[in-house]
Amino acid sequence: MIIDFHTHIFPDKMAERTIAVLEENASKRGNFRAAIPATLDALLASMEKNGIDCSVVLPIATNTRQSTTINAFAQTVNNTRGVFSFGSLHPMQEDWESVLYDIKEKGLRGIKLHPEYQQFYIDSPESIRILQKCEELDLITVLHAGNDVGTDPPVHCMPKRLKNALEYVKGDKIIAGHFGGWRAWDEVESCLVGTPVYFDTAYTVDHIDREQFLRIIKTHGSKKIVYASDSPWESQGHAAEVIGSMPLTKDEKDDIFYRNAKKLLKIY
Repeated sequence: MIIDFHTHIFPDKMAERTIAVLEENASKRGNFRAAIPATLDALLASMEKNGIDCSVVLPIATNTRQSTTINAFAQTVNNTRGVFSFGSLHPMQEDWESVLYDIKEKGLRGIKLHPEYQQFYIDSPESIRILQKCEELDLITVLHAGNDVGTDPPVHCMPKRLKNALEYVKGDKIIAGHFGGWRAWDEVESCLVGTPVYFDTAYTVDHIDREQFLRIIKTHGSKKIVYASDSPWESQGHAAEVIGSMPLTKDEKDDIFYRNAKKLLKIY
Protein backbone atom coordinates (compact mmCIF):
# COMPACT_ATOMS: atom_id res chain seq x y z
CA MET A 1 0.00 0.00 0.00
CA ILE A 2 1.18 3.55 -0.76
CA ILE A 3 -0.35 6.78 0.52
CA ASP A 4 0.92 10.01 -1.02
CA PHE A 5 0.51 12.69 1.66
CA HIS A 6 1.33 15.77 -0.44
CA THR A 7 -0.38 16.49 -3.76
CA HIS A 8 -2.00 19.52 -5.40
CA ILE A 9 -4.96 19.90 -7.73
CA PHE A 10 -7.16 22.79 -8.83
CA PRO A 11 -10.67 23.08 -10.27
CA ASP A 12 -10.59 22.16 -13.97
CA LYS A 13 -11.38 25.67 -15.17
CA MET A 14 -8.33 27.19 -13.48
CA ALA A 15 -5.78 24.36 -13.31
CA GLU A 16 -3.92 25.05 -16.56
CA ARG A 17 -3.68 28.79 -15.94
CA THR A 18 -2.56 28.35 -12.33
CA ILE A 19 0.19 25.88 -13.21
CA ALA A 20 1.44 28.19 -15.99
CA VAL A 21 1.82 31.03 -13.48
CA LEU A 22 3.62 28.80 -10.97
CA GLU A 23 5.97 27.46 -13.65
CA GLU A 24 6.77 30.99 -14.76
CA ASN A 25 7.64 32.03 -11.19
CA ALA A 26 9.82 28.95 -10.73
CA SER A 27 11.58 29.43 -14.09
CA LYS A 28 13.68 32.21 -12.56
CA ARG A 29 15.46 29.57 -10.48
CA GLY A 30 15.57 26.57 -12.79
CA ASN A 31 13.58 24.31 -15.07
CA PHE A 32 10.74 23.34 -12.74
CA ARG A 33 7.82 21.86 -14.69
CA ALA A 34 4.68 20.01 -13.69
CA ALA A 35 4.79 16.28 -14.45
CA ILE A 36 1.01 15.99 -14.98
CA PRO A 37 -1.95 18.38 -15.27
CA ALA A 38 -3.12 19.55 -11.85
CA THR A 39 -6.69 18.26 -12.08
CA LEU A 40 -8.57 15.62 -10.13
CA ASP A 41 -8.85 13.37 -13.18
CA ALA A 42 -5.11 13.61 -13.85
CA LEU A 43 -4.32 12.77 -10.22
CA LEU A 44 -6.64 9.76 -10.27
CA ALA A 45 -5.02 8.54 -13.49
CA SER A 46 -1.57 9.01 -11.95
CA MET A 47 -2.61 7.02 -8.88
CA GLU A 48 -3.84 4.15 -11.02
CA LYS A 49 -0.73 4.18 -13.20
CA ASN A 50 1.73 4.32 -10.31
CA GLY A 51 0.05 2.07 -7.75
CA ILE A 52 -0.88 4.83 -5.31
CA ASP A 53 -3.79 3.78 -3.08
CA CYS A 54 -4.58 7.17 -1.53
CA SER A 55 -3.54 10.77 -2.13
CA VAL A 56 -3.88 13.75 0.19
CA VAL A 57 -4.69 16.99 -1.65
CA LEU A 58 -3.32 20.17 -0.06
CA PRO A 59 -4.95 23.44 -1.19
CA ILE A 60 -3.50 26.82 -0.23
CA ALA A 61 -5.43 30.01 0.49
CA THR A 62 -3.01 32.66 -0.77
CA ASN A 63 -5.10 35.59 0.46
CA THR A 64 -7.65 36.30 3.18
CA ARG A 65 -10.66 35.94 0.86
CA GLN A 66 -10.09 32.50 -0.68
CA SER A 67 -10.80 30.05 2.13
CA THR A 68 -14.56 29.75 1.58
CA THR A 69 -14.21 28.81 -2.09
CA ILE A 70 -11.18 26.60 -1.52
CA ASN A 71 -12.77 24.65 1.31
CA ALA A 72 -16.00 24.18 -0.63
CA PHE A 73 -13.96 22.63 -3.48
CA ALA A 74 -12.03 20.54 -0.96
CA GLN A 75 -15.29 19.13 0.38
CA THR A 76 -16.40 18.05 -3.11
CA VAL A 77 -13.07 16.30 -3.72
CA ASN A 78 -12.74 14.67 -0.31
CA ASN A 79 -13.29 10.89 -0.22
CA THR A 80 -13.26 10.58 -4.02
CA ARG A 81 -11.73 7.24 -5.01
CA GLY A 82 -8.93 7.31 -2.46
CA VAL A 83 -8.44 11.08 -2.49
CA PHE A 84 -8.58 12.97 0.80
CA SER A 85 -8.55 16.75 0.66
CA PHE A 86 -7.43 19.03 3.43
CA GLY A 87 -8.69 22.59 3.82
CA SER A 88 -6.83 25.87 4.07
CA LEU A 89 -7.09 29.35 5.49
CA HIS A 90 -4.92 32.45 5.60
CA PRO A 91 -3.40 33.17 9.02
CA MET A 92 -4.23 36.87 8.70
CA GLN A 93 -7.96 36.49 8.01
CA GLU A 94 -10.15 37.76 10.83
CA ASP A 95 -12.48 34.75 10.89
CA TRP A 96 -9.68 32.21 11.11
CA GLU A 97 -11.17 30.41 14.12
CA SER A 98 -14.63 29.91 12.58
CA VAL A 99 -12.96 28.69 9.37
CA LEU A 100 -11.14 25.99 11.32
CA TYR A 101 -14.39 24.87 12.93
CA ASP A 102 -15.96 24.76 9.47
CA ILE A 103 -13.08 22.67 8.11
CA LYS A 104 -13.62 20.22 10.96
CA GLU A 105 -17.38 20.14 10.34
CA LYS A 106 -16.83 19.45 6.63
CA GLY A 107 -14.99 16.26 7.57
CA LEU A 108 -11.62 17.46 6.27
CA ARG A 109 -8.79 15.94 8.26
CA GLY A 110 -6.42 18.87 8.33
CA ILE A 111 -5.10 22.06 6.75
CA LYS A 112 -2.21 23.17 4.60
CA LEU A 113 -0.26 26.31 5.43
CA HIS A 114 2.35 27.77 3.09
CA PRO A 115 4.36 30.45 4.93
CA GLU A 116 6.08 31.57 1.70
CA TYR A 117 2.97 32.13 -0.43
CA GLN A 118 1.02 33.38 2.58
CA GLN A 119 3.87 35.58 3.84
CA PHE A 120 3.90 34.80 7.55
CA TYR A 121 6.54 33.44 9.92
CA ILE A 122 5.75 30.05 11.40
CA ASP A 123 6.63 31.28 14.91
CA SER A 124 4.50 34.44 14.68
CA PRO A 125 1.55 34.92 17.07
CA GLU A 126 -0.90 34.55 14.16
CA SER A 127 0.63 31.20 13.27
CA ILE A 128 0.87 29.92 16.84
CA ARG A 129 -2.83 30.48 17.50
CA ILE A 130 -3.74 28.44 14.41
CA LEU A 131 -1.38 25.60 15.32
CA GLN A 132 -2.85 25.54 18.82
CA LYS A 133 -6.46 25.52 17.59
CA CYS A 134 -5.68 22.74 15.10
CA GLU A 135 -4.20 20.72 17.93
CA GLU A 136 -7.34 21.33 19.99
CA LEU A 137 -9.59 20.28 17.07
CA ASP A 138 -7.45 17.24 16.24
CA LEU A 139 -6.64 18.60 12.78
CA ILE A 140 -3.38 17.75 11.02
CA THR A 141 -1.30 20.72 9.87
CA VAL A 142 0.92 20.25 6.81
CA LEU A 143 3.47 23.02 6.36
CA HIS A 144 5.55 24.04 3.42
CA ALA A 145 8.92 24.08 5.17
CA GLY A 146 12.19 25.53 3.94
CA ASN A 147 12.87 27.25 0.65
CA ASP A 148 10.44 27.49 -2.26
CA VAL A 149 11.42 27.65 -5.93
CA GLY A 150 8.79 30.30 -6.67
CA THR A 151 9.51 32.88 -3.97
CA ASP A 152 12.35 35.15 -2.89
CA PRO A 153 13.95 35.38 0.58
CA PRO A 154 13.37 35.75 3.44
CA VAL A 155 12.27 32.20 4.12
CA HIS A 156 9.41 32.11 6.61
CA CYS A 157 9.47 28.50 7.83
CA MET A 158 13.05 27.54 8.44
CA PRO A 159 13.69 24.68 10.89
CA LYS A 160 14.89 27.07 13.62
CA ARG A 161 11.62 29.00 13.49
CA LEU A 162 9.55 25.82 13.50
CA LYS A 163 11.48 24.68 16.55
CA ASN A 164 10.53 27.98 18.21
CA ALA A 165 6.85 27.27 17.45
CA LEU A 166 7.15 23.88 19.16
CA GLU A 167 7.48 25.71 22.46
CA TYR A 168 3.74 26.38 22.21
CA VAL A 169 2.33 23.14 20.71
CA LYS A 170 3.05 19.44 21.02
CA GLY A 171 3.83 19.12 17.32
CA ASP A 172 2.68 15.53 16.88
CA LYS A 173 -0.03 16.64 14.40
CA ILE A 174 2.38 18.78 12.35
CA ILE A 175 3.95 17.54 9.12
CA ALA A 176 6.90 19.62 7.94
CA GLY A 177 6.84 19.28 4.17
CA HIS A 178 9.89 18.67 2.01
CA PHE A 179 11.69 16.59 4.64
CA GLY A 180 11.49 19.23 7.33
CA GLY A 181 12.78 22.12 5.22
CA TRP A 182 13.58 22.11 1.50
CA ARG A 183 17.31 22.63 0.93
CA ALA A 184 17.78 23.40 4.63
CA TRP A 185 18.48 19.82 5.66
CA ASP A 186 21.56 20.55 7.76
CA GLU A 187 19.36 22.81 9.87
CA VAL A 188 16.67 20.12 9.92
CA GLU A 189 19.22 17.77 11.46
CA SER A 190 20.33 20.27 14.07
CA CYS A 191 16.88 21.64 15.00
CA LEU A 192 14.05 19.23 14.17
CA VAL A 193 15.39 15.68 14.21
CA GLY A 194 14.11 14.03 17.37
CA THR A 195 11.12 16.35 17.82
CA PRO A 196 7.51 15.06 17.55
CA VAL A 197 7.08 16.67 14.11
CA TYR A 198 6.60 14.42 11.06
CA PHE A 199 8.55 15.00 7.85
CA ASP A 200 7.15 14.27 4.40
CA THR A 201 9.29 13.37 1.40
CA ALA A 202 7.66 15.77 -1.09
CA TYR A 203 9.94 16.96 -3.91
CA THR A 204 13.00 15.72 -2.03
CA VAL A 205 14.48 12.56 -3.49
CA ASP A 206 16.26 14.29 -6.39
CA HIS A 207 17.42 17.27 -4.35
CA ILE A 208 19.05 15.82 -1.24
CA ASP A 209 22.18 13.76 -0.79
CA ARG A 210 21.06 10.14 -0.39
CA GLU A 211 23.36 9.58 2.58
CA GLN A 212 21.80 12.53 4.40
CA PHE A 213 18.30 11.37 3.43
CA LEU A 214 18.92 7.95 4.96
CA ARG A 215 20.61 9.42 8.03
CA ILE A 216 17.61 11.64 8.76
CA ILE A 217 15.26 8.67 8.45
CA LYS A 218 17.40 6.67 10.86
CA THR A 219 17.90 9.45 13.42
CA HIS A 220 14.42 10.97 13.30
CA GLY A 221 12.84 7.53 13.05
CA SER A 222 10.83 5.93 10.27
CA LYS A 223 7.66 6.27 12.36
CA LYS A 224 7.77 10.04 11.82
CA ILE A 225 8.28 10.04 8.03
CA VAL A 226 5.42 10.01 5.51
CA TYR A 227 5.74 9.35 1.81
CA ALA A 228 4.86 12.28 -0.45
CA SER A 229 5.58 13.28 -4.04
CA ASP A 230 4.35 16.89 -4.35
CA SER A 231 2.45 15.88 -7.50
CA PRO A 232 2.07 17.45 -10.04
CA TRP A 233 5.61 18.76 -9.48
CA GLU A 234 7.09 15.29 -9.08
CA SER A 235 5.91 11.98 -10.48
CA GLN A 236 4.23 9.83 -7.87
CA GLY A 237 5.85 6.77 -9.37
CA HIS A 238 9.36 8.21 -9.47
CA ALA A 239 9.40 9.20 -5.80
CA ALA A 240 8.03 5.81 -4.74
CA GLU A 241 10.55 3.94 -6.90
CA VAL A 242 13.51 5.88 -5.48
CA ILE A 243 12.48 5.39 -1.86
CA GLY A 244 11.57 1.75 -2.50
CA SER A 245 15.07 1.11 -3.83
CA MET A 246 16.83 2.55 -0.78
CA PRO A 247 18.54 0.32 1.82
CA LEU A 248 15.70 0.46 4.32
CA THR A 249 14.03 -2.46 6.10
CA LYS A 250 10.56 -3.61 5.11
CA ASP A 251 9.20 -2.21 8.39
CA GLU A 252 10.80 1.17 7.71
CA LYS A 253 9.38 1.28 4.19
CA ASP A 254 5.94 0.23 5.42
CA ASP A 255 6.06 3.01 8.01
CA ILE A 256 6.93 5.56 5.36
CA PHE A 257 4.65 4.34 2.57
CA TYR A 258 1.45 3.82 4.54
CA ARG A 259 1.50 3.00 8.27
CA ASN A 260 2.18 6.51 9.53
CA ALA A 261 -0.27 8.05 7.08
CA LYS A 262 -3.02 5.63 8.09
CA LYS A 263 -2.46 6.53 11.73
CA LEU A 264 -2.61 10.26 11.04
CA LEU A 265 -5.65 10.01 8.75
CA LYS A 266 -7.33 7.47 11.04
CA ILE A 267 -7.81 4.96 8.25
CA TYR A 268 -8.38 1.53 9.74
